Amino acid sequence: MRFTKPSVAIVDQLALLQARGMLVPDVGHALHCLQHISYYRLRAYWLSFEQATPGSGEHRFTPGTSFDDVLALYVFDRRLRLHVMDAVERVEVSLRGSWAHHLAMKYGPHGYLDQAIYARADHYDRACQTLISEIGRSKDTFIVHYLDKYDEPRHPPIWMIAEVISLGQLSKWFSNLKFRSDRQAIAKPYELDEKVLISLTHHLTYIRNICAHHGRLWNKQFTVTMMMPNSPAPLRLAINPASERRIYNTLAALGYLMGIIAPGTTWRQQLVGLVDSCPLADEAVMGFPLEWRSQPAWTTPPAAP
Repeated sequence: MRFTKPSVAIVDQLALLQARGMLVPDVGHALHCLQHISYYRLRAYWLSFEQATPGSGEHRFTPGTSFDDVLALYVFDRRLRLHVMDAVERVEVSLRGSWAHHLAMKYGPHGYLDQAIYARADHYDRACQTLISEIGRSKDTFIVHYLDKYDEPRHPPIWMIAEVISLGQLSKWFSNLKFRSDRQAIAKPYELDEKVLISLTHHLTYIRNICAHHGRLWNKQFTVTMMMPNSPAPLRLAINPASERRIYNTLAALGYLMGIIAPGTTWRQQLVGLVDSCPLADEAVMGFPLEWRSQPAWTTPPAAP
């Protein structure tokens, strides 16, 4: 089939939405949003307001649908992304530190480069090549200083590497460690089994990439999911096993980790407020279980720092 849809000017885009039944209380503001957000991006947020018209194949909007409703949902998703990224950043920095400290103390500053401590040589080789490329591109003062001053070892110590390695690369170095004792030691500060933490790290890499590219979170079905934890109890009870591909379990895991990494944080309380601020964001679509607000994970006051 050949693509034949024509390009449509912004003013005509708005006219099309109105012809399909969307209310536009402020035409000037709607035109501004279509200019600076785009029709195609906003389209993902008005899909839930559409209803099929029998016979024609054209989707009209549910009576009463307003452009302001679509924009409210878009703004909610944007705020949710920013809130998630705030937690992912804290988790990423903490994981880097736990990984680097354990390996440095057990194997020395450059022991992370020893192929013998990794399970798969092919994965190790690919990870090394990627890391070498990242080091070569780095303009960080400490990396430049090391490379200028030292000839041996060729690559910086692990605590410097931890400052430039990406979360995706970190998850690969971590998961490829040969000895479970090493993986478990890295996971110990979070009171998680190493398999759960490795799975969660892969998942958070995926989530971080969605956020970094300004993708939807609120109603997205994830392709990279996290392992359902059996412990500790606070996390297990917060998880909704019936919606493993939705954002809720990610939020529950981040809330748990934030309680460990940043005692006293109000991240979870802020999340509750954010969800309450947008009734249009269907909680069931996001994977929230019934009565989730009454669960200890969301009602317990933050611990003192």
